[in-house]
Amino acid sequence: MRILVVHGPNLNVLGKRQTSVYGSKTLPEIDSLLQERARELGAEIQTFQSNHEGALVDFLQDNCAQASGIIINPGALTHYGLSLRDALADTSLPVIEVHLSNIYAREEFRHLSVIAPVARGQISGFGWRGYIAALELLAAPEA
Repeated sequence: MRILVVHGPNLNVLGKRQTSVYGSKTLPEIDSLLQERARELGAEIQTFQSNHEGALVDFLQDNCAQASGIIINPGALTHYGLSLRDALADTSLPVIEVHLSNIYAREEFRHLSVIAPVARGQISGFGWRGYIAALELLAAPEA
């Protein structure tokens, strides 16, 4: 089982950016924790981060045929990334949307996700642990 883990804009500066909102773990630390948990689950993950929507779309299109599911934290693209939404829908894979913070407890513009309608589910507000939960859900036999 291969799972794609996609990180959107500004997630490359985790650990430095608003740690009171996003936590102190860096993206490489989160990816390392995911790799470790994936090994324990007998799964393989492929991670990718970009600040550019087109690069995220290209990654999905280039890698979805070899994948069983997708974990995505679209960052700000959550609210307006329609080409990303379409690329996720086109994969026909189960998608879990992850947010480090609870987007519904923040500014109103963050409450709308254009990704949610094409995702199997959303995990929001549990910090880096949300990625682990998403991985465990996708790796479960009944996923």
